Amino acid sequence: MMDWLREPGFFGTHATVGADLSQFMATLFTGLFVLGWFQARKRRADAHHWLMLGGMISMLSFFIAYYLFRQLGVLAFEGKEGFGGSQTLYDYVFIPVLTLHIILVMIGLVMAVYMIVLGFRSQQFVDGIRSLRESLLQTTWKKVGLILGGITVVVLGMFGSRVLTAGFSMRKFEVYLIFLLIVAFVFGIEMVIQRIWPNGGQRHRALGRFTMVIYCVLFVTGSFTYTMLYILYPGKIG
Repeated sequence: MMDWLREPGFFGTHATVGADLSQFMATLFTGLFVLGWFQARKRRADAHHWLMLGGMISMLSFFIAYYLFRQLGVLAFEGKEGFGGSQTLYDYVFIPVLTLHIILVMIGLVMAVYMIVLGFRSQQFVDGIRSLRESLLQTTWKKVGLILGGITVVVLGMFGSRVLTAGFSMRKFEVYLIFLLIVAFVFGIEMVIQRIWPNGGQRHRALGRFTMVIYCVLFVTGSFTYTMLYILYPGKIG
Protein backbone atom coordinates (compact mmCIF):
# COMPACT_ATOMS: atom_id res chain seq x y z
CA MET A 1 0.00 0.00 0.00
CA MET A 2 2.72 2.47 0.99
CA ASP A 3 4.75 1.64 -2.12
CA TRP A 4 1.70 2.29 -4.32
CA LEU A 5 1.04 5.64 -2.63
CA ARG A 6 4.63 6.68 -3.36
CA GLU A 7 4.27 6.02 -7.07
CA PRO A 8 3.79 8.93 -9.54
CA GLY A 9 0.35 10.48 -9.23
CA PHE A 10 -2.54 10.48 -11.69
CA PHE A 11 -2.85 14.25 -12.26
CA GLY A 12 0.27 14.38 -14.43
CA THR A 13 2.29 16.52 -12.00
CA HIS A 14 5.37 15.69 -9.90
CA ALA A 15 3.12 14.56 -7.05
CA THR A 16 2.80 11.03 -5.70
CA VAL A 17 -0.42 9.01 -5.74
CA GLY A 18 -0.83 9.88 -2.05
CA ALA A 19 -0.57 13.61 -2.70
CA ASP A 20 -2.97 13.44 -5.64
CA LEU A 21 -5.48 11.45 -3.57
CA SER A 22 -5.25 14.11 -0.86
CA GLN A 23 -5.91 16.89 -3.40
CA PHE A 24 -8.78 14.93 -4.95
CA MET A 25 -10.42 14.31 -1.56
CA ALA A 26 -10.00 17.97 -0.61
CA THR A 27 -11.72 18.99 -3.85
CA LEU A 28 -14.49 16.44 -3.28
CA PHE A 29 -15.49 17.42 0.23
CA THR A 30 -15.13 21.13 -0.50
CA GLY A 31 -17.40 20.73 -3.51
CA LEU A 32 -19.98 18.85 -1.44
CA PHE A 33 -19.95 21.55 1.25
CA VAL A 34 -20.35 24.33 -1.32
CA LEU A 35 -23.22 22.51 -3.03
CA GLY A 36 -24.81 21.87 0.35
CA TRP A 37 -24.53 25.52 1.26
CA PHE A 38 -26.27 26.58 -1.95
CA GLN A 39 -29.04 24.07 -1.26
CA ALA A 40 -29.48 25.60 2.18
CA ARG A 41 -29.84 29.06 0.63
CA LYS A 42 -32.58 27.64 -1.60
CA ARG A 43 -34.19 26.14 1.54
CA ARG A 44 -33.83 22.59 0.26
CA ALA A 45 -33.16 21.13 3.69
CA ASP A 46 -32.98 17.44 2.73
CA ALA A 47 -30.48 18.03 -0.07
CA HIS A 48 -28.47 20.29 2.24
CA HIS A 49 -28.48 17.64 4.98
CA TRP A 50 -27.25 14.78 2.80
CA LEU A 51 -24.66 16.82 0.93
CA MET A 52 -23.19 18.08 4.21
CA LEU A 53 -23.20 14.59 5.69
CA GLY A 54 -21.47 13.25 2.58
CA GLY A 55 -18.95 16.06 2.80
CA MET A 56 -18.31 15.22 6.44
CA ILE A 57 -17.61 11.56 5.65
CA SER A 58 -15.30 12.61 2.81
CA MET A 59 -13.51 15.04 5.12
CA LEU A 60 -12.94 12.43 7.83
CA SER A 61 -11.64 9.96 5.23
CA PHE A 62 -9.35 12.64 3.86
CA PHE A 63 -7.87 13.63 7.20
CA ILE A 64 -7.33 10.03 8.27
CA ALA A 65 -5.47 9.33 5.03
CA TYR A 66 -3.63 12.66 5.22
CA TYR A 67 -2.42 11.97 8.75
CA LEU A 68 -1.43 8.35 8.13
CA PHE A 69 0.42 9.18 4.90
CA ARG A 70 1.16 12.85 5.52
CA GLN A 71 4.73 12.55 4.25
CA LEU A 72 3.15 11.90 0.86
CA GLY A 73 0.99 15.01 0.92
CA VAL A 74 1.65 18.74 0.95
CA LEU A 75 2.75 18.87 4.61
CA ALA A 76 6.51 19.41 4.29
CA PHE A 77 7.61 20.69 7.70
CA GLU A 78 10.06 17.76 7.82
CA GLY A 79 12.50 19.69 5.66
CA LYS A 80 13.05 21.85 2.61
CA GLU A 81 13.81 18.82 0.42
CA GLY A 82 10.13 18.70 -0.52
CA PHE A 83 10.30 22.20 -2.03
CA GLY A 84 12.45 23.03 -5.06
CA GLY A 85 12.20 26.82 -4.94
CA SER A 86 14.53 29.35 -3.36
CA GLN A 87 15.07 29.65 0.38
CA THR A 88 13.47 33.11 0.37
CA LEU A 89 10.35 31.82 -1.37
CA TYR A 90 10.24 28.87 1.02
CA ASP A 91 10.58 31.01 4.16
CA TYR A 92 8.37 33.96 3.25
CA VAL A 93 5.72 32.49 0.94
CA PHE A 94 5.46 28.71 1.16
CA ILE A 95 5.80 28.26 4.93
CA PRO A 96 3.39 31.12 5.88
CA VAL A 97 0.73 29.81 3.47
CA LEU A 98 1.28 26.23 4.66
CA THR A 99 1.03 27.34 8.30
CA LEU A 100 -2.24 29.15 7.59
CA HIS A 101 -3.49 26.06 5.78
CA ILE A 102 -2.72 23.78 8.73
CA ILE A 103 -4.42 26.14 11.19
CA LEU A 104 -7.50 26.30 8.95
CA VAL A 105 -7.48 22.50 8.63
CA MET A 106 -7.81 22.12 12.40
CA ILE A 107 -10.43 24.86 12.72
CA GLY A 108 -12.34 23.55 9.70
CA LEU A 109 -12.43 19.97 10.98
CA VAL A 110 -13.76 21.02 14.38
CA MET A 111 -16.31 23.40 12.82
CA ALA A 112 -17.51 20.68 10.43
CA VAL A 113 -18.27 18.28 13.29
CA TYR A 114 -19.82 21.09 15.32
CA MET A 115 -22.06 22.25 12.44
CA ILE A 116 -23.29 18.71 11.77
CA VAL A 117 -24.16 18.26 15.46
CA LEU A 118 -25.80 21.68 15.59
CA GLY A 119 -27.79 20.84 12.46
CA PHE A 120 -29.13 17.63 14.01
CA ARG A 121 -29.94 19.42 17.26
CA SER A 122 -31.80 22.27 15.59
CA GLN A 123 -33.69 20.33 12.91
CA GLN A 124 -37.35 19.40 12.94
CA PHE A 125 -39.79 17.50 10.73
CA VAL A 126 -43.13 19.05 9.87
CA ASP A 127 -45.37 16.79 7.77
CA GLY A 128 -42.28 14.80 6.82
CA ILE A 129 -40.38 17.88 5.65
CA ARG A 130 -37.03 18.68 7.28
CA SER A 131 -36.40 22.27 8.42
CA LEU A 132 -34.55 24.26 11.07
CA ARG A 133 -36.40 24.77 14.32
CA GLU A 134 -36.63 28.45 15.19
CA SER A 135 -36.52 28.07 18.96
CA LEU A 136 -34.22 28.38 21.97
CA LEU A 137 -31.27 25.98 21.77
CA GLN A 138 -28.72 26.20 24.55
CA THR A 139 -26.46 23.88 26.51
CA THR A 140 -24.78 23.97 29.92
CA TRP A 141 -21.19 23.93 31.09
CA LYS A 142 -21.84 20.50 32.62
CA LYS A 143 -22.78 19.01 29.24
CA VAL A 144 -19.84 20.73 27.59
CA GLY A 145 -17.50 19.26 30.20
CA LEU A 146 -18.86 15.74 29.65
CA ILE A 147 -18.54 16.00 25.86
CA LEU A 148 -15.05 17.50 26.06
CA GLY A 149 -14.02 14.79 28.50
CA GLY A 150 -15.26 12.09 26.11
CA ILE A 151 -13.40 13.64 23.18
CA THR A 152 -10.23 13.89 25.29
CA VAL A 153 -10.43 10.18 26.16
CA VAL A 154 -10.82 9.23 22.49
CA VAL A 155 -7.97 11.49 21.35
CA LEU A 156 -5.64 10.23 24.09
CA GLY A 157 -6.55 6.68 23.11
CA MET A 158 -5.64 7.42 19.48
CA PHE A 159 -2.36 9.01 20.59
CA GLY A 160 -1.60 6.04 22.83
CA SER A 161 -2.15 3.61 19.96
CA ARG A 162 0.22 5.66 17.78
CA VAL A 163 2.85 5.61 20.52
CA LEU A 164 2.57 1.83 20.82
CA THR A 165 2.93 1.28 17.08
CA ALA A 166 5.31 4.07 16.05
CA GLY A 167 6.93 5.27 19.28
CA PHE A 168 6.62 8.60 21.08
CA SER A 169 7.02 11.79 19.08
CA MET A 170 6.84 15.27 20.58
CA ARG A 171 5.59 16.63 17.25
CA LYS A 172 2.68 14.15 17.21
CA PHE A 173 1.93 14.96 20.84
CA GLU A 174 1.81 18.66 19.99
CA VAL A 175 -0.62 17.95 17.12
CA TYR A 176 -3.01 16.06 19.41
CA LEU A 177 -2.68 18.68 22.14
CA ILE A 178 -3.37 21.55 19.73
CA PHE A 179 -6.43 19.70 18.44
CA LEU A 180 -7.81 19.34 21.97
CA LEU A 181 -7.14 23.02 22.66
CA ILE A 182 -9.01 23.99 19.51
CA VAL A 183 -11.96 21.78 20.49
CA ALA A 184 -12.02 23.38 23.94
CA PHE A 185 -11.80 26.82 22.33
CA VAL A 186 -14.74 26.06 20.02
CA PHE A 187 -16.84 24.90 22.97
CA GLY A 188 -15.97 28.09 24.80
CA ILE A 189 -16.97 30.12 21.76
CA GLU A 190 -20.25 28.17 21.60
CA MET A 191 -21.09 29.16 25.16
CA VAL A 192 -20.60 32.80 24.16
CA ILE A 193 -22.34 32.52 20.79
CA GLN A 194 -25.44 30.87 22.23
CA ARG A 195 -25.96 34.04 24.25
CA ILE A 196 -25.75 36.10 21.05
CA TRP A 197 -27.87 33.70 18.99
CA PRO A 198 -30.01 31.72 21.44
CA ASN A 199 -32.18 30.67 18.49
CA GLY A 200 -30.74 27.39 17.14
CA GLY A 201 -31.78 28.03 13.55
CA GLN A 202 -30.23 31.50 13.46
CA ARG A 203 -27.03 30.20 15.05
CA HIS A 204 -26.74 27.40 12.50
CA ARG A 205 -27.12 29.84 9.60
CA ALA A 206 -24.66 32.41 11.00
CA LEU A 207 -21.96 29.86 11.81
CA GLY A 208 -22.61 28.08 8.52
CA ARG A 209 -21.57 31.20 6.62
CA PHE A 210 -18.41 31.50 8.71
CA THR A 211 -17.58 27.83 8.16
CA MET A 212 -18.03 28.14 4.41
CA VAL A 213 -15.53 31.01 4.31
CA ILE A 214 -13.06 28.80 6.21
CA TYR A 215 -13.49 25.98 3.68
CA CYS A 216 -13.09 28.23 0.66
CA VAL A 217 -9.86 29.71 2.03
CA LEU A 218 -8.73 26.23 3.09
CA PHE A 219 -9.18 24.88 -0.44
CA VAL A 220 -7.33 27.84 -1.95
CA THR A 221 -4.35 27.51 0.42
CA GLY A 222 -4.24 23.74 -0.05
CA SER A 223 -4.30 24.06 -3.84
CA PHE A 224 -1.64 26.78 -3.61
CA THR A 225 0.77 24.57 -1.63
CA TYR A 226 0.07 21.63 -3.96
CA THR A 227 0.85 23.81 -6.99
CA MET A 228 4.07 25.11 -5.48
CA LEU A 229 5.29 21.67 -4.37
CA TYR A 230 4.36 19.55 -7.36
CA ILE A 231 4.01 21.89 -10.35
CA LEU A 232 6.04 25.09 -10.00
CA TYR A 233 8.85 24.07 -7.64
CA PRO A 234 9.01 20.25 -7.31
CA GLY A 235 11.69 18.96 -4.95
CA LYS A 236 13.07 15.57 -4.00
CA ILE A 237 9.78 14.38 -2.50
CA GLY A 238 7.64 15.38 -5.50
